[in-house]
Amino acid sequence: MSRMKYLEELVGSILFCWVACGVSIAALVEIRQLFVLDAEPSYFLQYCFHWLLPALFIHEDNSNLNWISKIAGQPLTVVVKDHFVPIFSVCMTLHCSKSSGFEKGAMVLQNSILHFAEISESERDKLIKKNMVSIVSHILSLASCASDPIIPFFSRDTIARAIQTVVDGFLEMDDHCASISVVDKINIFRPDRVFMFIVEMHYKIAAAIHHRHRCHRLASIEVLITVLGHRAALSSTSNYLFNLIGQYIGCHALQDQCCCIISSLLKTFKNNPSKEIVGVLGEQLQFLVSKLVACCIPLEAEGQRSATVSSLYLSLLLELTVESDPSLYDYIRELEPFPEVDIFERIRNFHQDLCRAYSPRDHLLKIVKRSCNLPPRLLSWSLQALHKKLLAGETFQGGKTTKEFVDDTYWHGDGEIVHAVWTLVRMCASDDSSRIRGLVSDLISRVGIGDPHSVVFHLPGDSNHMHVHGPISHNGASEIMGSSVSEELLIALLKVLKKYLMDDSVKIVDITSQTLRGILSTERGQKAILSFDSYERSLIEVHSKGINSELVEKLLMDLEKKFKAEDIFLEKSTTWVTHGKTFEMWICPVVYSLVGCCTDVILRLCQDVVLLKPEVAELLLPSVVVNLAGRKDIGVNIQSLISDQVQEHIFVKSNKLIKSIQVWLNALNELRICYVLERSSGPLRKENSKHCRPSNFSSRSHSSMKPRDSVATLSAVTMSTSSWAKVYWLSIDYLIVARSAITCGSYFTSMMYVEYWCEEHFHGLTLGNPDFSNLEMLPQHIEILISAITQINEPDSLYGIIQSHTLTSQIITFEHEGNWNKALEYYDLQVRSEATAHMDGSSRTLSLTETQSFSQPHLSTSDDEAKWKPYKGLIRSLQQIGCRHMLDLYCQGLTSGKGQFQQDLEFTELQYEAAWRAGNWDFSLLSAGPIPQSSEQHTKTHHFNENLHCCLRALQEGDSDEFMRKLKHSKEELVWSVSCASEESTEFIYSTIIKFQILYHLGIAWEMRWPTSSFERIELQKHKQKMFSDPVIPTMDQLLWLNKDWSSMLTKSQLHMSLLEPFIAFRRVLLQILNCHDCTMQHLLQSASTLRKGSRFSQAAAALHEFKFLCVRTGEQGSSAYWLGRLEEAKLLRAQGQREMAIGLGKYILQTNRLDEEASDVYRLVGKWLAETRSSNSRTIFEKYLKPAVSLAEGDKTADKKSAERKSQTHFRLAHYADALFRSYEERLNSNEWQAAMRLRKHKTLELEALMRRLKGSTKGDKIDYSMKIQELQKQLAMDKEEAQKLQDDRDNFLNLALEGYKRCLVIGDKYDVFRLVSLWFSLSSRQDVVNNLLKTIDEVQTYKFVPLVYQIASRMGNIRDGIVPNNFQFALVSLLKKMAIDHPYHTIFQLLGLANGDRIKDKQRSRNSFVVDLDKKLAAENLLEELSAYHGPVIRQMKQMVEIYIKLAELETKREDTSRKVPLPREIRSVRQLELVPVVTASFPVDRSCRYCEGSFPYFRGLADSVMVMNGVNAPKVVECLGSDGHKYKQLAKSGNDDLRQDAVMEQFFGLVNTFLQNHRDTWKRRLVIRTYKVVPFTPSAGVIEWVDGTLPLGEYLIGSNRNGGAHGRYGIGDWSFLKCREHMSNDKDKRKAFQEVCENFRPVMHYFFLERFLQPADWFEKRLAYTRSVAATSMVGYIVGLGDRHTMNLLIDQATAEVVHIDLGVAFEQGLMLKTPERVPFRLTRDIIDGMGVAGVEGVFRKCCEETLSVMRTNKEALMTIIEVFIHDPLYKWALSPLKALQRQKETDYDLDTSIEGSQDDYEGNKDAARALLRVKQKLDGYEEGEMRSVHGQVQQLIQDAIDPERLCQMFPGWGAWM
Repeated sequence: MSRMKYLEELVGSILFCWVACGVSIAALVEIRQLFVLDAEPSYFLQYCFHWLLPALFIHEDNSNLNWISKIAGQPLTVVVKDHFVPIFSVCMTLHCSKSSGFEKGAMVLQNSILHFAEISESERDKLIKKNMVSIVSHILSLASCASDPIIPFFSRDTIARAIQTVVDGFLEMDDHCASISVVDKINIFRPDRVFMFIVEMHYKIAAAIHHRHRCHRLASIEVLITVLGHRAALSSTSNYLFNLIGQYIGCHALQDQCCCIISSLLKTFKNNPSKEIVGVLGEQLQFLVSKLVACCIPLEAEGQRSATVSSLYLSLLLELTVESDPSLYDYIRELEPFPEVDIFERIRNFHQDLCRAYSPRDHLLKIVKRSCNLPPRLLSWSLQALHKKLLAGETFQGGKTTKEFVDDTYWHGDGEIVHAVWTLVRMCASDDSSRIRGLVSDLISRVGIGDPHSVVFHLPGDSNHMHVHGPISHNGASEIMGSSVSEELLIALLKVLKKYLMDDSVKIVDITSQTLRGILSTERGQKAILSFDSYERSLIEVHSKGINSELVEKLLMDLEKKFKAEDIFLEKSTTWVTHGKTFEMWICPVVYSLVGCCTDVILRLCQDVVLLKPEVAELLLPSVVVNLAGRKDIGVNIQSLISDQVQEHIFVKSNKLIKSIQVWLNALNELRICYVLERSSGPLRKENSKHCRPSNFSSRSHSSMKPRDSVATLSAVTMSTSSWAKVYWLSIDYLIVARSAITCGSYFTSMMYVEYWCEEHFHGLTLGNPDFSNLEMLPQHIEILISAITQINEPDSLYGIIQSHTLTSQIITFEHEGNWNKALEYYDLQVRSEATAHMDGSSRTLSLTETQSFSQPHLSTSDDEAKWKPYKGLIRSLQQIGCRHMLDLYCQGLTSGKGQFQQDLEFTELQYEAAWRAGNWDFSLLSAGPIPQSSEQHTKTHHFNENLHCCLRALQEGDSDEFMRKLKHSKEELVWSVSCASEESTEFIYSTIIKFQILYHLGIAWEMRWPTSSFERIELQKHKQKMFSDPVIPTMDQLLWLNKDWSSMLTKSQLHMSLLEPFIAFRRVLLQILNCHDCTMQHLLQSASTLRKGSRFSQAAAALHEFKFLCVRTGEQGSSAYWLGRLEEAKLLRAQGQREMAIGLGKYILQTNRLDEEASDVYRLVGKWLAETRSSNSRTIFEKYLKPAVSLAEGDKTADKKSAERKSQTHFRLAHYADALFRSYEERLNSNEWQAAMRLRKHKTLELEALMRRLKGSTKGDKIDYSMKIQELQKQLAMDKEEAQKLQDDRDNFLNLALEGYKRCLVIGDKYDVFRLVSLWFSLSSRQDVVNNLLKTIDEVQTYKFVPLVYQIASRMGNIRDGIVPNNFQFALVSLLKKMAIDHPYHTIFQLLGLANGDRIKDKQRSRNSFVVDLDKKLAAENLLEELSAYHGPVIRQMKQMVEIYIKLAELETKREDTSRKVPLPREIRSVRQLELVPVVTASFPVDRSCRYCEGSFPYFRGLADSVMVMNGVNAPKVVECLGSDGHKYKQLAKSGNDDLRQDAVMEQFFGLVNTFLQNHRDTWKRRLVIRTYKVVPFTPSAGVIEWVDGTLPLGEYLIGSNRNGGAHGRYGIGDWSFLKCREHMSNDKDKRKAFQEVCENFRPVMHYFFLERFLQPADWFEKRLAYTRSVAATSMVGYIVGLGDRHTMNLLIDQATAEVVHIDLGVAFEQGLMLKTPERVPFRLTRDIIDGMGVAGVEGVFRKCCEETLSVMRTNKEALMTIIEVFIHDPLYKWALSPLKALQRQKETDYDLDTSIEGSQDDYEGNKDAARALLRVKQKLDGYEEGEMRSVHGQVQQLIQDAIDPERLCQMFPGWGAWM
């Protein structure tokens, strides 16, 4: 074949010589076999014609001309006309050559051709015009790089002249213009034609097999550039030319020619610079410069081979850099550093100067932005440059200190960087990205993990999830029913095609160009390119000539013909089989054959590209399947055909091509989205719009679906999904799909389909009945759910799924909890019971180890594998516990005794892991047997531990070759696996990131241990030899970077132990190899502490043991580090429950007293532990431990943060203990026993007095008796008095200690709350010592610490009865408020204004007595505001102005018909100008600790919008938009009426405080348990402003619609009763229990559809449902503690973006619901719909666990919570108890106002009498008392859930509450 190819290049020259020599043509035909195999003479002549005819014409060989026309079987005229182009082209060029015989050319053109073709001159000219483009193309192909070539080839100048002649004016050659470039009036060189010229040349260059021939082909490119002149500077042309030349610049023989071409291109650029050209050149720059530098270096080394050539490269380099246009400087900055060789000195200096303004961050972001358009070749060069500049140690050598290096690359928190890096990861999934994987690996390790507790792997700022597997945009359901490609997908497709225009293969460039021509000839294509920027558009638009339906038709017909010719059919199973195919080999034919059946034009036009490019095939598959699902007109049943093939070949265990499963899951999800959207498109849309923009509908989904589109298309339904048997059209069982989803790591998808299966199977959202039989088998759906849940980084779901107590499920639970000791026992049990089980033959175990194979799980394993599972479980358990010695022996025993075992890959990895952890470098596998390969996706990551072991060993020994090879291999493997991983396998992605960080640290460690200069490195790589120098022990300064990165990882991983622990182990081994003694000690101590906090006690103990051993070995057992280790040991003992031992060790440490700084910590801890165990008296604890701790801490004069924290902690511990004792003494002094003793003492005193009286008048004998009795009584009384005095003194002493301690805490630190101190002040305000403490505190403590309690402090003002005398409580209180208002006016003055308006109640408002009016307070507030005017006069004036506006607005009279309408504002409200000193009242902004509040620290009030929306409700609240100075519009609700907004404000404040506790507790924080709050600002007792909670929807509105008969129940509950019917039934039926049962049977819950409708991607669906469940749990518990009632569905909002629940209208609290006419007997709302939203596990698992965690935190912090509630309930302004009128109003049967006749009957109702009772009930709840019995947290939650779902209680609820919903 290659001979043929070679001769093909020479055939022209041979034929011309043949004819010139006059040899017979017949002889040529005889030797045709030389040129073409097995050809007929006529075919051979046809093959030769385009060379032979011009030759015969030029030589006027008429006889041969006639002979060949006879052989060819065609008249000569036809032959000549058919080959007019080659004849004309050669003759024309000959004519222009002016070489000997040139006149023959003109002869032919003017005579011969007319004669033989029998045409006139004008016909000839027409032919020329008609074929002009072909002629130019043909002439170009005649170019040769020789200076005097043999005809039919010509020199470059001749060709250029010929083209100019042809194009600019046929034969008028005499008036030659000077320039060589053409004028081209007839527009031959239109950009699209130029592109096609280059494509034709590209084909020829690619076909040439010898570089000499390539040189000739490249000559035609040179000519083209010359001829084009300034036109070559067009971006599409130059882009293609650069790319084409780039492919050959690496070839030695073509380098010079390529450089000349680049040089001539650069010249055209210089004359015509444009933004687009800069873009083209910039993208190519790094590649070109690297190649040119490489060309120069060998010349330098060979000692100037040729000065001229070298100067050519150098001058080109200078042109590209030093002499370039400044617009290119940004790109030049990004070039990698130039080598330190003399010839580059000028360029190097220029580059270094430019790089002063270089930012690696910007560089990375730019590369990534461009990356999607760059072919892999250019991308890898650009990334290499970045990598060199950034990570490869360049910063170490650049003269920077290590510290600067650390700061430079700390990008963990930078969202854009993280996003950019993961974009690159996505690109690593394609096969041609192998060059960039190693580089990307280092970038991933730099950005590290995000939020380790998030269940879905999110990228910052990305509403999409990480779409790790390849292309992002799938078509959404936006045009579901019309089944056409969405605009977003089309844009993504065009971007991909744009990249293919730069492909190295000419075939792909050609096909892409044709595809683009087709797409851009459609209206949709034209619309899509409008979204491109000018540069992108300039590259694509060349292929567009506007809308042209005929062209599209023609292209489609060609494709149809081609499709029929290809032998690829859907029916053939060979098309679908994955075995033995790569992803590319499999997907392209499958999608090609599917596209053949599509109706969509865009899809059909992509048919050819699909067959060649897997990226496009993957991108389009979902759209293709959706399109097919919409076809009704197709003869064959395509649905069953695809279903069968997919089920038979894709969703099967034997399919090892994981990615094929992934792409089909994506396609099924797209179909499911169509199904869901069609069902959800009922009346929802209309009511939805009122509450939030419908775009929230899928704002978080990564499908390209935008609901606005879908609404539009739903009206034009052409395909209905209602006839589908399954939600994804294809008839494949849900469990089959779910199981396959597990295989490829799509765990959320799997869970979703299991839920669909349960619904279908059990006719409801339930898991079926639990199975308590003796079978070890788990039901199939449970098994799949467990496999998914154990992989998703979510701690609680598992408990909702495991229903049975089999051995397997126990093990899974233990592993999930990290309880490895228990797991070990049970695995052992399993191994022992294996034998019996196998005889029985019914065992099939499944455990975490099975679902957690190293990369991603195989769900069902072969029997053989299952047999070994327990053994591997044992190994893993031993390793996790840290029993290294036992593990070693066990593995040896297994391998020697169990025969086949050692062949298992997972087992091998476990052994290697054990070996590197133990530092066993001599380890090698005992078996030599081959390791069987598992599926391709899994194999890739399976060798991590083996590679790590090799690298660590090489690091130890200095084996450079081995180290670099394994490190590179390991990095590439990991990047590949993570780029192919499903976005849903969070846990896998996170653990892989940790592996990247391990490898990155390894690379840096190598540089430290075996440092080499870059030159040495090159030499060593040449000779492939080991290092020869001795290893270096790094200094602490060198280790700074590693240590800093490790600290950052510690912070980021937030004690997620399964992620952290492997790195802890690796770091220990690494530091031991590096021989850093100090650092190792530090690490062991730190890791012991970390492991203890993460509850890994056995591993912490092992680290401490090693630490002590090292101390003893080096004789450091007296050092402070050693004693710190002992202190850590004491903490560990306490954590393990060995409190006495911990205290003993603590005391021992104090006796030896070797610690300096930490001594106070030890005293504090021992004191704290003694107080907890109550194993010592209070005096000892104070005098011996807590007070010394305080004095030691105070003695430390350092002013750092740690020291302040230590002081604060010790003071707090002392104060807390003293406070506890004060409370117990106070309780004792107030107890009944003490009161009885006091009465007795009084009685005795009276008795004594009586005796004394009698003594006076008694006889002598009696006197002695009386005296005896008197003495006795006096003694008793004195003792009693002394005891009482001592108690009171001690109590006062403790009080003073507590007050002083709390005060010191506040002075020193930020951490300890202010609540207890304030509570003490309020409860003991009459005591002078308390007032003195308050005054001292005001002086010493910064006021911002009191801001959270400003409302409570202000409401205590103004009890004038005491009068404001200096040093009384009122004086102190006012001083505090004054100081707060001066420092923090914006957080304080609004409260004072509210108090000053305390008597402003609108006349019309009935039942004024439901508001407390306290005139003393009003006066006190007014006086204080008066005083403050001196400091903040203008602020107060403007605030008053704003308050007035809002009060007017709230009290604005509206008509009934205005409800739910927009009403214009009256001018007096509207005309208010901006108030630049007043913040927007509902905006949250931080307290400024410096009290400056400079400009811009808060958004100020710029006025209100012109109209308000009047809401439905008794008091017609108004929704208004307030304009802030930050440009935001703040939506607010102005409310005035019978409800006191102060109650809502206080409840929101309480929720905020509970949030603080939830965030400070690890278990609730990692679950993100939080109560959603909003701001409430009361301005008068009856009017105020509430922050509007944006993007929410009342739950009732979603479920039943605003008119109560639609909503989700209307859409999905077909055939069910309406809400109103249910309500009527419940109201009228006397037997409530039976009625409730009937209602429930006829009203099915539908809440779970909320998540399916709004969150279209499975990961999103799961995450939002989880957020909902957690949110319901947290709010239920907090609501229960404060006795929150009246929770009907309109008082619960659901956030449409996050799915969290928000409670509004908090007027019924502290169990006032029991006072309603129909008492509320449930603790919180947990009705059927609420539970339905939680998914298939219902209240089990997540809900129950989150309730327990929330309640546990509240019970732990009960003192603080009680303090707060005490302050609230005793608030003199806060009348929280419901008056009878309010109770009736809460349960109106109608929406109309109550008859006002009740008003008169209402007498003064004093709510706060109930305060003590309410407080007691809260305390009981926090103590765990339910129904008079003490419960554990678990028991209390169990009881509450039971009560909340108890039908007996629910059926008694008020019907309007909707207990059935």
